[in-house]
Amino acid sequence: MRAAVFREPGSCVVVERETVGPSETQVLVRVESCGICGTDSHMYRGEFGAHYPVIAGHEFAGVVEEVGAKVRFVRTGDHVTIDPNMFCGSCRPCRRGLTHLCTNLSAIGVTQDGGFATHCLLPGSQCHKVPADLDVEVAAMTEPVACCIHGVDRAGVTSGDVVVIIGGGTIGLILLQLVLLQGAATTIVSELQPDKRQHAQKLGATLVVDPQTEDLEQFARDVTEGAGPDVVIECVGGSKTAQQAIDLAGVSGRVLLFGVAAKDERVSISPYGVYRREVSIMGSFTNPFTCDRAIALLASGRLRVKGFVSHRLPLEGVPEGIALLESGEATKVMIQTQE
Repeated sequence: MRAAVFREPGSCVVVERETVGPSETQVLVRVESCGICGTDSHMYRGEFGAHYPVIAGHEFAGVVEEVGAKVRFVRTGDHVTIDPNMFCGSCRPCRRGLTHLCTNLSAIGVTQDGGFATHCLLPGSQCHKVPADLDVEVAAMTEPVACCIHGVDRAGVTSGDVVVIIGGGTIGLILLQLVLLQGAATTIVSELQPDKRQHAQKLGATLVVDPQTEDLEQFARDVTEGAGPDVVIECVGGSKTAQQAIDLAGVSGRVLLFGVAAKDERVSISPYGVYRREVSIMGSFTNPFTCDRAIALLASGRLRVKGFVSHRLPLEGVPEGIALLESGEATKVMIQTQE
């Protein structure tokens, strides 16, 4: 097998390794497509969840090549995608049903080898079957879609809501479609890049805003008679946009901090403002038991993600793909692992 290995911060080397067969509870998946995520960028820079050396990549799909003797839910030849997050089942959060907040959480492509490779060995329990005719790049988007479903669940989007989405990259565009499916009446997307604003318009956004030249707050006030939006979702992962989301929330507004900010980032909150407006501020972490819902939506065609793929690169192109994402030039970069 061939794999792109993160050896240390800023170092990614493609190596050849012997392919190891599965244990009784494992499967060997031939990876066909793997998306680059912001987490991969953080790991490459040594900023978040880095365990070196490691094969990163947790948004992937492929075909099962071998299965262990005790694996029951997938067979050789099945088309699959994966849920990368693995919980211990014994800690207090797990015992309370909060498995995604497990204190011993591990993840394929983060704490153990993942999908930037021709093959990946993983527990069979982490595989989810997908229809054989589902486009592999669409199937590889299951994990980010599943995370977004959890976020929309957390935000409690309901019919008639006015929703503001700050950041119109892949995550923002997925969230836009999901809130529309939930019945949001008015959607406003704030995004720097013109091509991403155009994409948001095509997907049904009511308004798109260039935050460099237009006043997002004024737009939001105008469409809500001054009351402010019902839901604000921050997808950028920065203190300035998080602050903007909190300040923008309307009466009884819900603020969802979806973007991954640096640990030392801080924002200011007016306790009186939160009290007087009954504002709820919440986070959304990973994808607890939402993968099957994501697959169903993707397979139905009601969620459109294929058009997000702006670049396709070989294994050697992982650093280039990360740079494209960090620059804002790319919407979604897919690593095509098979030669």
